This record gives sequence, C-alpha cells and structure tokens, in this order.
Amino acid sequence: MSSFDLLVKNGTLTTSKSRNLFDIGIKDGKIVEIGTITGDAKRVIDASGLNILPGLIDTQVHFREPGPTHKEDLESGSRAAALGGICTFFEMPNTSPTTTTVEKINDKVELAKSKSHTNFGFYIGGSENNLEELLKAEDLEGCCGVKIFLGSSTGDLLLYKREVLIEIFKKIKMPIAVHSESEPRLLDRISIRDNAKSVHAHYEWRDAQTALESTKMIIEVAKEAGRKVHILHVSTKDEMDYLAKNKEHCTVEATPQHLTLIAPDAYDQLGAFAQMNPPIRTAEHKEGIWEGLMNGTVDVLGSDHAPHTIEEKERAYPRSPSGMPGVQTIFPIMLKHMNEGRITLEKIIELLSETPAKLYSLNKGRLEVGADADLTIVDLDKVWTIENEDQASKCGWTPFAGTEVKGKPTATIVMGQVAMLNDEVFEIKPSPIKRG
Repeated sequence: MSSFDLLVKNGTLTTSKSRNLFDIGIKDGKIVEIGTITGDAKRVIDASGLNILPGLIDTQVHFREPGPTHKEDLESGSRAAALGGICTFFEMPNTSPTTTTVEKINDKVELAKSKSHTNFGFYIGGSENNLEELLKAEDLEGCCGVKIFLGSSTGDLLLYKREVLIEIFKKIKMPIAVHSESEPRLLDRISIRDNAKSVHAHYEWRDAQTALESTKMIIEVAKEAGRKVHILHVSTKDEMDYLAKNKEHCTVEATPQHLTLIAPDAYDQLGAFAQMNPPIRTAEHKEGIWEGLMNGTVDVLGSDHAPHTIEEKERAYPRSPSGMPGVQTIFPIMLKHMNEGRITLEKIIELLSETPAKLYSLNKGRLEVGADADLTIVDLDKVWTIENEDQASKCGWTPFAGTEVKGKPTATIVMGQVAMLNDEVFEIKPSPIKRG
C-alpha cells in the first residue's frame, strides 16, 4: 500500500513567514508529512523550481447559478478559479432566485458537489424577513456567512433599515459581509445616472460619499451589536482612513480592480467593461487602498468576479450591467504588482490564503501537518500574457487582456486532488467548506 495519495517533491514551501525546500506528503485530503520524504505514493508531482503556497481562497465571487447561467455557472466559474490557482471560492447570494434560505444553500451545495473543480462555500443573503433562516444557517456545512447589500447592485437583494440590521448583527454569530453603498444617497442622486451621456457618470453617481456614509453607518451598527462586520471591495481612500481608526469593529476586503485600474483612464479605454459597483475611482483612491493594504487595514483580497456577456457590456450606459470577471486573474495581477515592487509574495499569501482561512475558521491556509491539503503551485519565473481567449468564464473577456505577467499558477491541488496542472483542468470530488 502506498504511503501517500499524492507526494509533491522538491518545491519551495512558501508562507507569509518562511520559505523552505521540502516535500509534502498527502493522504485522505490532509497534509500528513512535511520534510525530505522517501515513502512511495500513488502520484508524484515534481515541483522543482516552483513555489508551493497554502491554497488560495477567493472570498467573493458571483458564479450566477441557478441563474442567470448564460453569464456563468458553477462549472465554468470554478474552472476559471482552478486555472487561476484558487482552491476555494465563496459565492454570493444575489442569484436568480436569491439565496436567502437554508434550502437554497443546500441546493447550491448539491449542485457544486457535482460540478465544481474546487472547494466551495456559499453566502446566505440577509433580507428584511429571513432572520430565522439566517439562524438555521449558522452551522450549516457549505455556508460561509451572511451577505447584506446596503445599496442596490446586481440582483434583488437590498437591506438598509437600521433596526433590522441591528437585530441581525446582535443575533447572528457567523461572519457578516456587506456591500457598502448608501441606498438613500444613490436614490437622491439617480438623475446623474439617468441623464448620463457616458459611463464616466457611473463614479460620479456612486461617489465616494455614497460609500463612506454607508460604511460609517454599518460600523455604528457593528459597535452597537458588539461584533465585527466584513466590509467588501472598499473603493475609497475616505473609507480606508475611517476603517483604519475602527479596526476593532471590522475586517476589510480590497479587490485587484481597485488596486490596478483608475478613472477616468479605465472608462476611456474600456468603456462599460470597466463598470462595477462600487466603481473604479481616481488615482487618489487607488493609492488610498494601497496604503490601507500595506498598513494592515486590509485583511483579505477578493476578486468580486461578476461576469456579464460582451453583448450586455456593450449596451449604452446606464443599460450596461455592473461587474467584471476576476477569479482567474486575481493571483496573476497581484503577482504583477509584486514584480513592480508594490507587494511581496508573503503579503499576497497572507491576504489570499492565511487570513481568509482564519476569518472564516477553516482548516486551510497553512502548510502544516493536519491541515487540509489545498496547495497552489506557482512558477514565479514564467512570463506570459493574459488574453481574452484563455478565460474559462462564460463571459469570455477580462479587463486585463493584453497584460504581461511574470509568475503563473501551474497546479491547483484541492484536498489532495489535482484540479489543475499546466493549464489543464480535471474533475475532482470537491468539498463544501466547514467552519469551526
């Protein structure tokens, strides 16, 4: 009998704290040995010259299933994830129909078990009248937390009544993540959108004050409830400065889009393909997010993978939908920033693996005996170009097309199974996340 199901040899094990040339022995989905290993295995991968990271986790994607699946589904979205070195994704509830009950979470889990190429978790959406469902989902396998839209975005989920938010925040123990834009301010200023001559009006309508007002409100709710809130895709310097002073009440996500693209350039070059919520903003805000990332205000990176078809994105604003794909490019784009000297590989690992695992109480994000055998293997010397035709997403495009990158994921190992090797994706037996 083989000692291991999988043996990964001769790679450089890389965490936020260390780099060591070791082998990793895997059995029954767990890391069982680390060191210079001589035992036999059912399968051996030679990782000579490659870096082995704790499996990357994308804590914000929209894979659209059960609808609208012409944009994406769990198979195509998870295929893109595996190609991008992502071992685990957390999917959002603003599907059609919305994911606001335990039954709907269980439906998604069963679909993902048969279709996904990676581990998975699903948010349950918070609404004005589903507190009992949220409570029932607390310890549900495959449920990563509650998602609340404080401002209207893609889909029908919306909740900004303070008294309802307070009740949810006081009674729910699992993570609560929010899309933070002020719905009252969006409604007050909707004429900016309706009278727009171009997509450039998008970041004027959904301005920095719209985000800041909502974020201040939800931090006050968290304070009153005595718990933390997870603020998704923070897009303004104003919010980042405010959140830095209120870290005891929040955790913070940033996206590669807001760290890379700026207005008006992105809108000039990409048109509505640069349209997302909250918007791409000016260089001042981009630099404010970088400052928050480097000073510890930002805890995690998420792609906010939100695909729409080319035909949909080519509509004249404001009929063009908000959102862009990103799960396949989140890691490569951060590697580009690494090679430009803006961030270290160790910091990327912290933001894309170690801290997400800690925040969501997962047995992941660690290269240690006993941890889940999720590994992202990367060739840091590989030079390549991101192209639309290489995207696995059904939408078939990326805002980063034509970008040259140094560093490429070469293998995605999910619970000891090879989900991706050298750009080839394989069927595996995926697992729902288990918190705690």
